[in-house]
Amino acid sequence: MIEPVQVLGQPALRLRVPDGAQATVLLHGAHIVSWIPAGDQERLYLSPLARAGEGQAVRGGIPVVFPQFAQRGPLPRHGFSRTRTWQWLEGSERGGVATGVLRLGSDDATRSVWPHDFEAELTFSLGGLQLDVELAVANTGDSSFAFTAALHTYLRCDDVRRARLGGLYGVRYLDGVSGLEHRQEIDPFSFAGGIDRIYFDARAPLSLSTAMGRMTITQEGFDDRVVWNPGPAQARALSDLPDDGWLQMLCVEAACIGRPVPLAPGQQWVARQGFEA
Repeated sequence: MIEPVQVLGQPALRLRVPDGAQATVLLHGAHIVSWIPAGDQERLYLSPLARAGEGQAVRGGIPVVFPQFAQRGPLPRHGFSRTRTWQWLEGSERGGVATGVLRLGSDDATRSVWPHDFEAELTFSLGGLQLDVELAVANTGDSSFAFTAALHTYLRCDDVRRARLGGLYGVRYLDGVSGLEHRQEIDPFSFAGGIDRIYFDARAPLSLSTAMGRMTITQEGFDDRVVWNPGPAQARALSDLPDDGWLQMLCVEAACIGRPVPLAPGQQWVARQGFEA
């Protein structure tokens, strides 16, 4: 079943399959704001103070970062795709799996800050205990370009200090706090406060263990991963996150950052992130 709903004052679609699994996506930013596996509970974190609207990024869910990660370039932080309205293309429910497809294309507003023609599609499918999210980007112009991208996934935790993330042992990472590079020496590892790391060439499956259960996180096409939590000090400085909101979330992001993706005219790039509760 696919039904129109309103979330954060914005039009959205809720997809539900017979086993009870469901997900909700905003047209604003193609932003998946809810995922409840069959017989389970909410697995994405959406801040109770989140806002959505023109030029406003939503705090939580799965923001789509394109065509620039963070401030690694001249564009606004994390590019523009998460603050634009996407077009709902189609939705279906077959064999216990629901699928939704949204599209964002270049226009005068995007070309004014990034002078390239493109089409981006977000496809997500859910059923049972699984959610798969695919991002595709096509170069529809007559000149080459390169971009960075991420699915900035906020996963819900009962208490992030008791969470354990495994699968990154030995992987090189850049610490966003110190600016230094290291290699991950403990696996699985836990969280005592804020963390901001880009793990390069981190393609192996990850496992996140919390009191809510164990989740497997996979990716294809994305080279890197980002692990982020604002910690108590930064949470207090964020107007769209409660002071204690950092305890209920952990961002585990599929990303292409270390090597920007080059696309010649007519080429397409596809990558995905998958979750199994």
